[in-house]
Amino acid sequence: MTARRRSIVPAVAGIVAAALIALLVYGVVHGGSNTTLDDAVKAGKHPAAPATDLKRPLLDGSGERSIGDYRGKIVVLNFWASWCEPCRKEAPLLQGVQDHLAKTGNGTVLGATYNDAPDDSHKFEREFHITYPSIRDVGTDLADEYGTKALPETFVIDAGGRVVAISRGQVTQKFLDNALAKAQGDVAGTGGAAS
Repeated sequence: MTARRRSIVPAVAGIVAAALIALLVYGVVHGGSNTTLDDAVKAGKHPAAPATDLKRPLLDGSGERSIGDYRGKIVVLNFWASWCEPCRKEAPLLQGVQDHLAKTGNGTVLGATYNDAPDDSHKFEREFHITYPSIRDVGTDLADEYGTKALPETFVIDAGGRVVAISRGQVTQKFLDNALAKAQGDVAGTGGAAS
């Protein structure tokens, strides 16, 4: 009986391995082109921003907002939390972008808190003199739509609602300048607009 069990185990393992290989081959053959935001943006495409109508409560308690509320404007969507050290380092750069976008009327930075206590988020905003709106991504539903699992992450969305640039990590001034140029359709750059 023991010898019979030993001969069944390799057979079952072989069947499982064959099934996994078949699934992998099926996925490669039928998977088509890249479908993730990152792959599309890297390929020079500008995919539609996900979940533009998903309403989230504003951090300041004054109602709800969605990305779609800013149609016709550039949106720099930034997922952040007060406990995130790189978020603290990039906050002044994002505020600079907000100052520029508010002055020109071209758009806004839209913060989205990620697993952060509202009191801690408020303290962060006061510390860094944040003037742009932030939404509370309760349940991380919005973050899930963007594939956000780590912080910070930033998605630049043009006035047509298309993602033109992605930073999975702390943003730099160069990234922001280039992303705003893409969002504005100005390949020559923003002339330091985000400073």
